[in-house]
Amino acid sequence: MSKKQTYSQALTEIEEIVTRIQNEEFTIDELAEKVKRVSLLISFCREKLRETDDEVSKIIDTMEE
Repeated sequence: MSKKQTYSQALTEIEEIVTRIQNEEFTIDELAEKVKRVSLLISFCREKLRETDDEVSKIIDTMEE
C-alpha cells in the first residue's frame, strides 16, 4: 500500500472493487486477489480512523486544560 494513500483514496478504491464484485466483473482467478486488496484497504482505513480519533482527543484534552 502506498505510504501517500489517503483515507478517501482507499475508500474510493474499496467502493470500486465492491461494485465490480457485485457486477461479477472479476474472474474467479482475480476474485481472491481483489478480496485480499479490500481487506488491506479496510485495515488501512481503520488505522487512519483510529489515528485521527486519537489526535482529535489529544487536541480536545489540551483545549480543556
